[in-house]
Order: sequence, then structure tokens, then C-alpha cells
Amino acid sequence: MLNNFLNVYIEDIFARDKIPIVVGGTNYYIESLLWKVLVNTKPQKMGTGKVVDRKVELEKEDGHELHKRLSQVDPEMAAKLHPHDKRKVARSLQVFEETGISHSEFLHRQHAEEGGGPLGGPLKFPNPCILWLHADQAVLDERLDKRVDDMLAAGLLEELRDFHKRYNLKNISENSQDYQHGIFQSIGFKEFHEYLITEGKCTPETSNQLLKKGIEALKQVTKRYARKQNRWVKNRFLSRPGPSVPPVYGLEVSDVSKWEESVLEPALNIVQSFIQGHKPTATPMKMPYNETENKRSYHMCDLCDRIIIGDREWAAHIKSKSHLHQLKKKRRKLDSDAVPALESQSSSPDCDLELKEGKSPGQHGQELKAVF
Repeated sequence: MLNNFLNVYIEDIFARDKIPIVVGGTNYYIESLLWKVLVNTKPQKMGTGKVVDRKVELEKEDGHELHKRLSQVDPEMAAKLHPHDKRKVARSLQVFEETGISHSEFLHRQHAEEGGGPLGGPLKFPNPCILWLHADQAVLDERLDKRVDDMLAAGLLEELRDFHKRYNLKNISENSQDYQHGIFQSIGFKEFHEYLITEGKCTPETSNQLLKKGIEALKQVTKRYARKQNRWVKNRFLSRPGPSVPPVYGLEVSDVSKWEESVLEPALNIVQSFIQGHKPTATPMKMPYNETENKRSYHMCDLCDRIIIGDREWAAHIKSKSHLHQLKKKRRKLDSDAVPALESQSSSPDCDLELKEGKSPGQHGQELKAVF
């Protein structure tokens, strides 16, 4: 695994009395590099000697069936995962199948370790320091659009055509293309699927339209991914619960003309203080954390026939337009059902009895409304 590979180099740098500096990478890998949050499983070998990733094999099966199997071997984890979240369900099944221990039990052991917390085990290395370069959303969006334009100018289409012919053309001819695993799921390839499979087979106008569609899709998914990364930083780093949370220092990079005073100088001061064992004058970024919020709580909305995972998601769902629409439909149905009931009651012997006893049909109707 990549992290095991990196850990060897980091330990080697420490052994030489140096300080490792890790730059870039997705937030998922950064988190797994800093904290003990992963459960290691080894790829299986078939009789032919071919290495098989059990998780990939499981993901080919029906999501609801996978969730049902997980409920049988690890009900605690199944209650935290949506049946549509096939990747995580498959991962939890893989952990159990390859280790004989439920995924939830592994996580409990990590949390129970000294320095562990609700999101995983303790820090792998002491006293880490995180510098987060962030920008205004509008500025970031503009830069990401320009990045796509620069990639196209640098030969992205030629690279995509070559990759498509060498690795994906055969899959398409066999109707077995898969944009959910491996390199094929990477941003920047699947967005041009229609353009690549029709190039040379349609009019230049149509091909040009499909190209523009692919470019726009690439820009949109790139910006969406950037927003997801920012949310990850806020949820997993800035508002992370637990005792072992390293400081995260924000550096504003919206205006690159102020790079020296806004980014370089503050960063050097923070790192220098960190190396000398002093507390930096800069204040780490922090976000409030709601300790009562359960991000893995299970909610079933019978009205919408949907499963909702997480307190915040449930609160958003019951305020959503779709839920409120279903609620109005239900109320209208109840009201329409109540009218015939009232009419039948008014023409029944019971109604005559009420009148003799001094009760009015209106009183009975109010009782019915209270029930509905």
C-alpha cells in the first residue's frame, strides 16, 4: 500500500534527524498518513496466480444484497452505511472475509488505543503541523477553469485519444467499460466518453459539440471535487473530535500578488517556531464541533421510502421540498379519507342515537379529525 511505502521513508527521515515535509496529495491519503485509521487487508491470489481485489469483486454484486450480508456479519457497521454506498459496504465485507474480524470491531480497537478518538486511532507521528492553503470560492473556481484550459493547451486531448485506443476501445467494443475503478475513474477521462467513441463517426459539428460538452463537464466535476476537498478539511481536520488533533494553520492565497506577506512569511514563521519547539504567534484554524451529532445515525423515512444516514442529513431531509411534498400528499389523502367517514357516520343509526342523546354530528367529526 502507498501509505506503508511512505511510512518507511518517513521513518528513515526521522532516523537521520531530519523533518519530513509532505506536500499535496488527496485529503484521504493525508488523513491516513497522519492517523491510524486504515484496516490493512491483503489482495488474494487465484489458482492462476492472478491477484484479485476482493472489494472490486464484491462491488459487482447488487448493493442491497451486499448490505443484507453485511447486516448478518456486522450489524453495527451495516446500520451506519446506506445500501447504495456500495463501496463502503463492500469494504466492510472485505475486512470481515479476509480477517475474520468485523470492521466495526477493528474500529473499536483503534478508538480504544491511547490517543484514539471517534474518527479513528491515534496519531502515527508526534507533533505534526498542517499548513492549509485556501482561497475564496470564486477565485478558486476561476483558477480551476483556467487549469482545465491549460491542460487542453498542453495536449490533454491527444493523451486521452491515445489512452482510449490502447486501453479502453476493446472494453467498449465488448460493452465492458468500467469508469468506477482504477485509473478509469480518474477525473478527466470519463467526461470525454461520448466524444472519444464518436470521433470520426459523426459530423464535425456534432463532434465539436460533444467536445465542448466534455470540457464543460470536466470543469464542473473539477470544481465539485475541490469543494468536496474543502469540506473534508473542515469536517475531518478543523472540527475533528478527540485529543490528538494537530494544529491546522490557514494561509490565504486568493491574491497571489500578496504571496510574500500572506503566505511565504507566515509559513516560514510557523515552521521555524515548530522546529524550535515554540508555539507560533499565528492562531490555528478551528471549527466548532457538535459532540451530540451522530454522522452515522440510521433513519428510515417511510413517507419517502428512503434511508438517511446522519443526524444532519436527516434534519435536512425533513425540511427538503421532496419530503414536504410527500407530507402534503399524505395530509390531503387523510383529509379526503376523513370526509366519506363523516358522511357515512352522519347517515348511520349511531348518528340518530347521538342526536337523541343531545350530541351533534359536528362533535363526532371533531373527534375523527383528532384521530387523523
